[in-house]
Amino acid sequence: MRCPRCGCEESKVVDSRPSEGNDAIRRRRECTGCGFRFTTYERCEEMPIVVIKRDGHKEPFDRQKLMRGLLTATVKRDIPLSTLTALIDDIEASLRDSGTMEVSSSDLGSMVLKRLISVDKVAYVRFASVYRDFKDVDEFSEELRSLND
Repeated sequence: MRCPRCGCEESKVVDSRPSEGNDAIRRRRECTGCGFRFTTYERCEEMPIVVIKRDGHKEPFDRQKLMRGLLTATVKRDIPLSTLTALIDDIEASLRDSGTMEVSSSDLGSMVLKRLISVDKVAYVRFASVYRDFKDVDEFSEELRSLND
């Protein structure tokens, strides 16, 4: 690790412990050249998740974009923001745990719907209407009937 003060490439670890969030290792280092002490953090590198859109192009998974879609579906519903955040966290963890670094937008939408139905059925129908791109009222009615089954 290069010293931020003198640029020396030699340092020794003086102290090592987990960070406050337990998501990294905090290390206190001392430069062997000038004696300057500094802190570094070691984190596990997470590979980005890529979403494959319907037209075939790829884009990085965007938590904020998914949150905007969920907020639109849950507008005027009494659903805490923490519930939506937990839903997104669960989806992202599920993808990472499975080792999947690419997911189709249709699979991602299905994952959202599977979790959203237990949160709020109205929000489920709103999200499904955009995600499934219903062509007519009959398709929409069929989806509503499937909720009652």
